[in-house]
Amino acid sequence: MEDNTLLVLADPTDPLLGMLAALPDSTRIAAGDRVDAFVDAAPGARVILNWTGSRELLREVWRMSPRVAWVHSRSAGLDDLLFPELIASTVTLTNARGVFSEILGEFVIGAVLFFAKGFRRMVHSQEAGVWDQFDTLEIAGQTMGVIGMGDIGRAAAGRAEAMGMRVIGLRRSDPPERKRDLLAQSDYVVLSTPLTPETRGIIGGAELAWTKPHAVLINVGRGPLVDEAALIAALRERRIGGAALDVFDQEPLPPGHPYYALDNLLLSPHAADHTPDWKERAMRLFLENFERYRKGEALRNVIEKGRGY
Repeated sequence: MEDNTLLVLADPTDPLLGMLAALPDSTRIAAGDRVDAFVDAAPGARVILNWTGSRELLREVWRMSPRVAWVHSRSAGLDDLLFPELIASTVTLTNARGVFSEILGEFVIGAVLFFAKGFRRMVHSQEAGVWDQFDTLEIAGQTMGVIGMGDIGRAAAGRAEAMGMRVIGLRRSDPPERKRDLLAQSDYVVLSTPLTPETRGIIGGAELAWTKPHAVLINVGRGPLVDEAALIAALRERRIGGAALDVFDQEPLPPGHPYYALDNLLLSPHAADHTPDWKERAMRLFLENFERYRKGEALRNVIEKGRGY
């Protein structure tokens, strides 16, 4: 490619942008978190890297960049990024799918063990100076139901199977009754599907009523996959065994939110994939894809924009 002008939507002081020095010397880079940072470079730009930019910033910069052929998102989830003009365009969109999958698979297993082994009770007893023996559960032989068998779902499933668990999965193409069967059989229900109009609220009051009384819901997908009010009611009334959440309708979760008061909830502040090098991993994927783009090769993680994943 002759024209390698790159627009980077990010805080220009972000130290991770230093990794862009690995790009060819011919690459012109404009970085900023305001529209005016791109006035000069946007008309000729061919690539946009949305590192930390909002949908509104991306949309404004998009409108200034008629020659853009490829947009890359640092995030794996795209529900808060897509806008109609981008969806309708012929521009290629890629994301960070796969970068965080193995990490999130580990979090899922950690959540399973947290509930099966009674870690909260152990910690409370230790803090209280109490010798409190109790029975724990063996996870081998229990069933994990995974809703969304993409990279994250497969990472969780592989780890569960390695620990002797039975795994059943739900895919987009499965008939509706398959979801009820999965919920009725599962001891642990993992949500790892992207957020789309079809998956929003995929777990609500009816679905929670189909689960086993001791079942644990683990959400590493997107907050709105779950009807929050229905889940809070089910947890308060002990109609399910518990929940482990890394994602929420509103982030950060505001002070005083009902979730904070629930003792059968494991709450992660959308940080389950935040290893010390998670940003470096995301940037390395972009750099690899940029080299593919420059050589005219097929890009990794191309999104079907109409579907949102």
